[in-house]
Amino acid sequence: MVFNTGSALLDAVVLSVVSREPGGTYGYRITQDVRTVLDVSESTLYPVLRRLQKDECLDTYDVETGGRNRRYYRITPRGRVQLSLYQKSWREYSERISALLLWEDAR
Repeated sequence: MVFNTGSALLDAVVLSVVSREPGGTYGYRITQDVRTVLDVSESTLYPVLRRLQKDECLDTYDVETGGRNRRYYRITPRGRVQLSLYQKSWREYSERISALLLWEDAR
């Protein structure tokens, strides 16, 4: 992708991915799901997860898997409100950008 991926977009995508799993999902799976739409590394996503947790948009719990703990992330009510704001902003933003970028197509 040639466009810059800002922190708000990463936050929105991560919240969206996590919100799809009612019981939460773990970091590696979040990374893989995000990578289906954005080219990002795990080292980029884990600070996003920590920030969203600090902002009370995500909470965590651990599950023992194969003798090791796996950290799961789950969206909070505050995170759902934030995701809704991101979705509304994205719709408005993408419509305006598309109107400009795709203007030639409409002619």
